[in-house]
Amino acid sequence: MAAKGKKTEKAAVKRSAYFKVEGKSAVAQRRYCPRCGPGVFMGEHKDRVSCGKCGYTEFKK
Repeated sequence: MAAKGKKTEKAAVKRSAYFKVEGKSAVAQRRYCPRCGPGVFMGEHKDRVSCGKCGYTEFKK
């Protein structure tokens, strides 16, 4: 349990986990946010994809 006023550190995700190498190019595995643009990935959830930076959300059918 964290002490009052102190934030716990989250485990950072390796940037290489977001890309797959095909030949001589790297292909993004996740979608980019349409509002924030390239460089900001959307988070994959069970029923939606959402941007952690701006809050943009698209619900899956």
